[in-house]
Amino acid sequence: MTNPARILRIPFTVLVLTAVVALLSALTGPAAAQAAPRESRPVYSYDHAIRETVWVDTRLDGDADGRTDRVAVDIVRPAEPARQGRRIPVIMDASPYYSCCGRGNESQKKTYDDHGRPVQFPLYYDNYFVPRGYATVLVDLAGTNRSDGCIDIGGRSDIGSAKAVVDWLGGRGRAYTSRTGGRPVTADWSNGSTGMIGKSWDATIANGVAATGVKGLKTIVPIAGISSWYDYYFAKGAPLYDSGPDTLADLVNSPDAHKRCAATQKKLADGAPRSGDWTGLWTERDYVRHADKVRASVFLVHGMQDLNVRTRHAGQWWDALARHGVERKIWLSQTGHVDPFDYRRADWVTTLHHWFDHYLMGYDNGIDRAPMADIERSPGTWSTDRQWPAPGTRTTTLRPRGGTAPGVGVLGTTRAPHGATAAFTDDPKLSEADWAARIDESTPAKAGFRTAPLRAPLRLSGSGKVTVTATPSTSTAHLSAVLVDIGPDTIRDYAADGEGITTLDKRTCWGAGTPGDTGCFKETAADTRKVGYTVFSRGWADLGNWADARKGRPLTPGKRYTLTLDLAASDHLVPAGHRLALIVAGTDAGLIDPPAATPKLTLDLSRTSARLPLTGGAPAFARATADAPRHDAGAAPLDGITPPRSISRLPAGD
Repeated sequence: MTNPARILRIPFTVLVLTAVVALLSALTGPAAAQAAPRESRPVYSYDHAIRETVWVDTRLDGDADGRTDRVAVDIVRPAEPARQGRRIPVIMDASPYYSCCGRGNESQKKTYDDHGRPVQFPLYYDNYFVPRGYATVLVDLAGTNRSDGCIDIGGRSDIGSAKAVVDWLGGRGRAYTSRTGGRPVTADWSNGSTGMIGKSWDATIANGVAATGVKGLKTIVPIAGISSWYDYYFAKGAPLYDSGPDTLADLVNSPDAHKRCAATQKKLADGAPRSGDWTGLWTERDYVRHADKVRASVFLVHGMQDLNVRTRHAGQWWDALARHGVERKIWLSQTGHVDPFDYRRADWVTTLHHWFDHYLMGYDNGIDRAPMADIERSPGTWSTDRQWPAPGTRTTTLRPRGGTAPGVGVLGTTRAPHGATAAFTDDPKLSEADWAARIDESTPAKAGFRTAPLRAPLRLSGSGKVTVTATPSTSTAHLSAVLVDIGPDTIRDYAADGEGITTLDKRTCWGAGTPGDTGCFKETAADTRKVGYTVFSRGWADLGNWADARKGRPLTPGKRYTLTLDLAASDHLVPAGHRLALIVAGTDAGLIDPPAATPKLTLDLSRTSARLPLTGGAPAFARATADAPRHDAGAAPLDGITPPRSISRLPAGD
């Protein structure tokens, strides 16, 4: 196909002539129909596209001012289809970031001319897809930029404001030419088929709207999206952030919303106690429980080292969609919170093009029969699987045992003898990097368990769990569990500012452009680092949630408790010669907050285990560890990546 990075500066007359030729070719009979292109072509003018704003009535009154809220909807669509009497599909991105923070690697914001008409649409969706016969629709979530209402962090207002636009595009809603008053506007140019896309909060909105089952939403492409807002702030009671959703709302609210949205802010603060207990606020913002309502296909994208929106969100959403038979596809990269446009640009645009062509235009281009999963194995190197988790993956129970020194144990399939223990003392200053670097040393803040060097590669594909039985010395205690690949490698530096990418000065153009919206973006390259170990999956919990994942309670010092930690989804290959390790410890500095006290925890090893998604199951583990040479403690500290001490409070991370 034509290189999608080529700048499309095609004169309008040539575009019209091309469109006429295409139309005549389509009318020449069955033979021409059989030779129809397998993808949409850039035959429409971007220069002469219609650029307009409408305000859609959400039928909600989030700011309690006595009138229903209207959200601003900026539209770019080709003019020719309307003149031909044709209706077109929509690519939609609903976001709170169009004025406060910007979108994409270059933090682009919406811009307008002196008459309030949209000029710059952030990102490349309009530049690339409008010439191909799509409308691009960018929605200011309620309470942001030019919209009425109040942002409510993934709740009724956020989801309802975006859903109302999908309804309007399908002929079931109301819109007007101004924020107040104005004349009614219909989307008579839309064929009612909408695809939602976006990164982080925008992706979260796509998940939430899909979970309403709204008619006309044909597909969503959530990139690093949240699937349950509780899991963004807590992990089974352990706080992941030191601020709540009210603080996040305050960051994105439009200036005129701060005062009128005070009541919403209070509800967010009151409904999200830092105790980590589940409340009705979290129930409203849990999209996983409504996966059975999803009608849209889902192309899910996530960075496996995303320490902002952790891959737990991707894993639990994917598993729920699978249970209900939703058509789906997944890309998993080695980056952090990064858009695929910035780490695999050409392949991404081509794949996204075919995805939208199939689900919004009806092209039989084979994308629905292509391999389900693309996994980044090393920086810039990808593999594919016909399904995900990988075929042949089985939940396999591995067990920790004592080793040659305290806290330096063995990971295998044999249960530890009754009464065997391992102990550590929580040190809130230390992180997973500190634990993993000294996996072969007896250190007081962690209990580590590792295999010998593997005889064969071992693949973990999907989500795992670690069950611990622990006796605390205090009434509060937090737990962390991490999986580590011990061995030399070159990986993306996901904890650096670019989270695995470096932004270059050179630009390439992706579609057509105008002086106010060029469609040209800075190229990127992989930001890599050589390491001696890689942490590839993590999980946390408050031991006080041992009896109820949704409600904590004080612990009795000296009493034994059993708790299961959920590990984030991943797909990682531990090479032959490397070792697989499980580390259990307390506070993971920079990733969870410490408990009120500093406990010592004693693990009952006979009642502690990890249930991991091993491709090939127990037989694969047996082959990989058969007759493996013994590896004693005492090695020098290993080098790895240290997570940042604080994570951005914005789920956008742009």
